[in-house]
Amino acid sequence: MTQFPTQPPACVEESAGSWCAQVWRATGNEWLATSADWLVAKPLRILLIVLGAVLIRLVVRRIIDRLTRIEDINGNGRLPALLKPMREHAPEVLGPVVLERRRQRARTIGSVLKSLTSFVVFGLAFVLVLGELGINLAPILASAGIVGVAVGFGAQNLVRDFLSGIFMMLEDQYGVGDVVDVGEAVGTIESVGLRITTLRDLNGTVWYVRNGEVLRVGNFSQGYAVALVDIPVGYNVDVPKTTALMQQVAEEASAREPIAPDVMEPPEVLGVETVTAEGIQFRATMKVRPGRQWAVQRALRAEIMRALEREGVEPPLGRFFTSAQARNGETGTV
Repeated sequence: MTQFPTQPPACVEESAGSWCAQVWRATGNEWLATSADWLVAKPLRILLIVLGAVLIRLVVRRIIDRLTRIEDINGNGRLPALLKPMREHAPEVLGPVVLERRRQRARTIGSVLKSLTSFVVFGLAFVLVLGELGINLAPILASAGIVGVAVGFGAQNLVRDFLSGIFMMLEDQYGVGDVVDVGEAVGTIESVGLRITTLRDLNGTVWYVRNGEVLRVGNFSQGYAVALVDIPVGYNVDVPKTTALMQQVAEEASAREPIAPDVMEPPEVLGVETVTAEGIQFRATMKVRPGRQWAVQRALRAEIMRALEREGVEPPLGRFFTSAQARNGETGTV
């Protein structure tokens, strides 16, 4: 049987409060005492590093959740603290849509921040653990740097898409439900990601657009829209009377269904817009809720056309209203 030495190891004499001294006093075994740093000290430090990383990550994630949480107050969503210093283009008149838009932005930005937090915290913890194990980190860091550069060059399009998606979210360029023109496609946004934006055009085709490939975006659904109606008439009409008639019809139509809920400002008839070989063209405009300009244009155009036909306003080159005028016996012009 191996006999325990009677003389303590050198590490005990160097520091009376070291792990070596404490293990020596507890066991009297020289091997355990000299190996105390590897058997006790280093595992404890590694455990503390891991627990500290988990705790820090948990605390930071809770802070991110708090900063990106949207509180409903009487049906109106309060802007998350994280989004307050950022730009927001969503109109306040679209309450439920604005709330969902804010929730989506906050959720996406929070997800990115959480992933970044996990990567940084656990990455630092891994480096510290390797240091505790006595591994030389210089070659590893150099190799990681070379690999990172190679991956960056190989996946530069992916990185560009990701960064473009982040800035698009931060700047609130568009959101789910917006009608946008991204160059190659025009349609309604169905989903917004950090790499891909999905939209569906008027024909029902789904387009998947890489965020890094979007050079410009035309958004038809931010702030407000303008319903623009052009009405062609003949050369012989009385311009002031026709303008007054169109203004009256537009004001009456904007005060009743189905146009009234979408109107933000009273309509305005601008008068003669263009003169062509066929006749002259009047233009009317109305400020409406975003995304509703096309429906308002169709309804307002129909109301004005019916009124002009009823009053016997001459169509361009006699091509419009002719059959209706013949049926009603109306031949006069305004």
